Amino acid sequence: MANAVRLQLHALAFDLGNFLRTLATPEPIKDWSLTSLREKLIKIGARLVSHGRNVAFQMAEVAVPRMLFAEILRLIAELRPQPPPAPA
Repeated sequence: MANAVRLQLHALAFDLGNFLRTLATPEPIKDWSLTSLREKLIKIGARLVSHGRNVAFQMAEVAVPRMLFAEILRLIAELRPQPPPAPA
């Protein structure tokens, strides 16, 4: 059972890294390998902090600069389909 869960987690981590590399990678890091992406974006120490209605993702900026991380989030948001227009 533990091996099956471990295998699924590794597969999910690989899929996440491959997704980032193919669909949501900004130009400055297009040439990074999947290993570099994994080590700098996925295997970083971070925490999610909730204050009322706000949720903050806190991580050390030494891993990935703030602007680069914001660009990755922007590219991911662009993949989301736009909602249909409201009827008039």
